[in-house]
Amino acid sequence: MRSVPPQLLSRRRVLALAAGLAAGSALPGGEAHGLPAEPVGTSGFRDSTLAREARLEELLRRLTLDEKVAMLHQYQPAIPRLGIAPFKTGTEALHGLAWSNDRAADGAVVTATATVFPQAIGLASTWDPELIERVGAAVGTEARGYHAESPDIWGLQLWAPTVNLLRDPRWGRNEEGYSEDPYLTGSISTAYGRGIQGDDPERIRAAPVLKHYLANNNEIHRHTTSSMLPPRVRHEYYEAAFRQTLSADAATGVMSAYNLVNGRPMTVHRDIDEVRGWARRTLCNVTDAGGPNNITGAQDYYTTQPEANAAILKAGLDSFTVDGTDSGKTISAVKTALEQGLLSENDVDEAVRHILDMRFRLGEFDPHGGPYGGIDKRVVDSPAHRALARRTATEAIVLLKNDRDALPLDRHRARRVAVIGQLSETLYTDWYSADLPYEVTPLSGVTAALGPNTTVSSTEGVDRIALRTPDGNYVSAPDGEDPLAVTTGPDSATRFDVFGWGEGIVTLRAVSNGKYVSYGANSTLVNNAEQPNGWYVRQQFELVDHNGGCVLRYAGNDTGESWFGDSVYVAVDEEGRLRVTASSPNVATTFTREVVRSGSDAAVEAATGADVAIVVAGSMPFINGRENDDRQDMNLAPTQQAVLERVHQANPHTVLVLQNSYPTTITWAQDNVPAIVWTTHAGAETGNALADVLFGAANPAGRLTQTWPRSANDLADILDYDIVKAERTYQYSTATPLYPFGHGLSYTSFDYTAARTSAPVIHADGEVSVSVTVGNTGRRAGDEVVQLYTHQRESRDPQPRKRLRAFHRVSLAAGEHRTVTFTLRAADLAHWDVTREKWVVETATHDLMLGASSADVRRRLGLRVWGETIPPRNPYQRTKAVNFDDYSNITLTDRTKQHGTTVTASDDGGWIQFRDIDLTSGTSGISALVANDSAHTACVSVRLDDPAGRRLGTLRVPPTGGEHTYRTVRSRLARAHGRRDLYLVFEGRVGLTEFRLEG
Repeated sequence: MRSVPPQLLSRRRVLALAAGLAAGSALPGGEAHGLPAEPVGTSGFRDSTLAREARLEELLRRLTLDEKVAMLHQYQPAIPRLGIAPFKTGTEALHGLAWSNDRAADGAVVTATATVFPQAIGLASTWDPELIERVGAAVGTEARGYHAESPDIWGLQLWAPTVNLLRDPRWGRNEEGYSEDPYLTGSISTAYGRGIQGDDPERIRAAPVLKHYLANNNEIHRHTTSSMLPPRVRHEYYEAAFRQTLSADAATGVMSAYNLVNGRPMTVHRDIDEVRGWARRTLCNVTDAGGPNNITGAQDYYTTQPEANAAILKAGLDSFTVDGTDSGKTISAVKTALEQGLLSENDVDEAVRHILDMRFRLGEFDPHGGPYGGIDKRVVDSPAHRALARRTATEAIVLLKNDRDALPLDRHRARRVAVIGQLSETLYTDWYSADLPYEVTPLSGVTAALGPNTTVSSTEGVDRIALRTPDGNYVSAPDGEDPLAVTTGPDSATRFDVFGWGEGIVTLRAVSNGKYVSYGANSTLVNNAEQPNGWYVRQQFELVDHNGGCVLRYAGNDTGESWFGDSVYVAVDEEGRLRVTASSPNVATTFTREVVRSGSDAAVEAATGADVAIVVAGSMPFINGRENDDRQDMNLAPTQQAVLERVHQANPHTVLVLQNSYPTTITWAQDNVPAIVWTTHAGAETGNALADVLFGAANPAGRLTQTWPRSANDLADILDYDIVKAERTYQYSTATPLYPFGHGLSYTSFDYTAARTSAPVIHADGEVSVSVTVGNTGRRAGDEVVQLYTHQRESRDPQPRKRLRAFHRVSLAAGEHRTVTFTLRAADLAHWDVTREKWVVETATHDLMLGASSADVRRRLGLRVWGETIPPRNPYQRTKAVNFDDYSNITLTDRTKQHGTTVTASDDGGWIQFRDIDLTSGTSGISALVANDSAHTACVSVRLDDPAGRRLGTLRVPPTGGEHTYRTVRSRLARAHGRRDLYLVFEGRVGLTEFRLEG
């Protein structure tokens, strides 16, 4: 059994207390669930005057084994004999309360109508943890409000925030994360989690869960790909943000990721149990949806579900999110695992203890539901939350470019303004968003800000087309939701507005009813969607040139499923209906695309003669990459790019408002457009926030949380997770970015003076104050985000070029100066020493860089740190192969299904390097623990100083009978002495776990 966390009472003491406890009062809300109430009393697990740990153990003692096993599923049943209500884990709340599932409707998705804040990347772009804590508080409060109305649907365990680091902007879920930097990510997630939880020291408003542990940044084959994490990269980068937030007790658990890490599925990875050591409070950890079944399905890691479920519990996961509302399969598998001895009741108790601890902290068993139990649905979309949403959306906006002070616009001098673009008249939500309670679009925000004395012209800049069949008929889109069919005559019912989203994808909005065309029942096309939406996004199409016309290809995400088949083209059937039934363009219906109105011509007409043209362009969150769909490129859609270029040609006073969820390669715009503003999809207040910035009511101070590359060619393979080796993120990249990490401009200017440290030298256990005076040297008030980066000059190991250590968003009036002070601990400068498997502070000089971005350093200081010198490796003791210093063409995989990591070669000639080994005792032999699951003998060559350097000897590895079947092999080595670099070079299928040289 895993030990009880040290903050709990000893189990002996708790049981002694629990033994004397009697039944307590009824659960608040229990009668609403039709549950019989226990007799009211002053003691028992409902007695809020007793320690929570004692109450928990008393309740655990009362539960039968069957009741405890049933609690392991996402949908925990009621326990009428104890007056305990049902409980559900998991309500989505990434940037506002979003959606949940209805148990009574077989798990159907129920979407809230609630305050929608900017997408997560937008929240982080504020660089304002105090503000984000307020956002978290609003989200937790609205979750309570919905819970008060429908507790069976709206559970209080919230699956947010997403802490995965944004190391590749092509990741389809880029919008869900905060930053490519672990410190910034940890700071924002800590603030959001604290806000959700509330201020009470013992009870929480709602229970945030961190997603997705660990190293999950690709959607392509996300269930079966393995993220290769050498130890330094794992500890210093991928774990760091999770560790920061959990150490601050700003979350109540983690969710396991779908992917594998070093060959082992995260759903059974025992690293999850180790994260408990980072938090002072008990964690309740959950699987991602369907994760348990992947273990025996796509991942084929365990043969039976009882084996898999046992491994999941032993890995440190407490709640199974699987099989929708059907808990029976989980219960059956766990019971079988108990019968087979794969689990003990103590294992079940430990998981249930973690679940109950969360439920107690939520106040479920307290009178009136605890300090947050009185919140009701009146809090949702309150005036205060609307104001907070507007402020957050405004603070998140980043001014990317502003040549010759093109912004802010003077609303008193702008007599004619054009607002143009696909996103100018629409606000889009995403997969993890609530429905908007109201909408302020960019157009409406600008119009309201300018007032009646300004003429605002607008167009979405999209082509309006009609589709004519070879026999002269036209496609008709009725004003209802009947299937599209052919009819005679090009009337208004035959017209579609074509929205281009890049990668060939378009959406078609029917003029007849303003709704989007969807793939519907019986493969028909219907115009029934308010916006592109749904898991498979069935509003996606391609207009493919063919035989002098075009064919319509259905491109919904479901076409990638094996069950969909190869019929993806549209043909007109015998009844004249448009149906997706053709398997190739040759058997599809060829349409003539008649342009009724040119979108770019309309854009030019609107822009010509305007005092300013505001082009609002960007992405659609359901289409341009999202869960289960990575981006192939990061360009602005060609049709939108064309509109931007023509508008700029017609009116050089063009401002680009880019609205999307990821870095975009807008090199043309950067070279040509005077001013560029970026915002993510920011919720109902988007238009007001943009207008505030464009017209100077607010001075922009958002900062980029990711490096924006000039081209996708600057990026490594999306499946390469080693940011050090692949030179990824601002920390290691040497490529010149389009916009650097931390970039963002202002309508005023700032200077940095009087930079100093409180001491020039500190020891490994010390700390230093780093201060700088920041002055607003412009003529208007504004915020500056002061950023502190460090670089270690001397090290045994490769160090980041820069690494963010602290930041502070400071508001300054015109002419005001303020000193900003950071505390930097020497321990913060530690890195992972693979030679001894520990954190180490080396003796070194560190550059301290203070500035406005990672590339805009205003002041530099030096700091000497007295730590230690990493000694040379001792090759005569057991050395884990994974603790190499460098490598080529190798893969990390699981040593056993439970523990450890093995190095294997992906190609002959793959190698691992061990730098600076001390061969004082010479070399006479080598022994190694190896596996070989092939039918042929493999080899590992032992070489010095280079992969092709002097060969000391060769380990021959005969077949061992399986990848997890190991044996120790030995070989004699030629003599060598001194401090050298050791290379182990692979030939054939061999897994190397550890080795030791003999002197």
